[in-house]
Amino acid sequence: MLGQEVVRAVLDDWRTAPVDERTRATLGFLEKLNRAPAEVGPADVTPLRAAGVSDEAAADAVHVCAIFNVIDRVADALGFAVPTAEEFARAARVLLVVGYRAM
Repeated sequence: MLGQEVVRAVLDDWRTAPVDERTRATLGFLEKLNRAPAEVGPADVTPLRAAGVSDEAAADAVHVCAIFNVIDRVADALGFAVPTAEEFARAARVLLVVGYRAM
């Protein structure tokens, strides 16, 4: 599990954060996918493969990215409330113990 310092570093600037090359390559790919999706093509997967990211892992990253984009747009459109850090932490503890069945 990533420490809070690493998470903060990634959020501040993934290019300089202390993460492995697979993660850095994936984050770069996802940034382009979010900012310029029409410009993403098969050649953009080459750096992922060179960093050791499997095609399955790259596909998983694309799927997670797409789902987050959809959820963000729905949440913005419907004005969802964002939980506080304490509420997120409490929910995370519950999920770690009992999984989603308790939610």
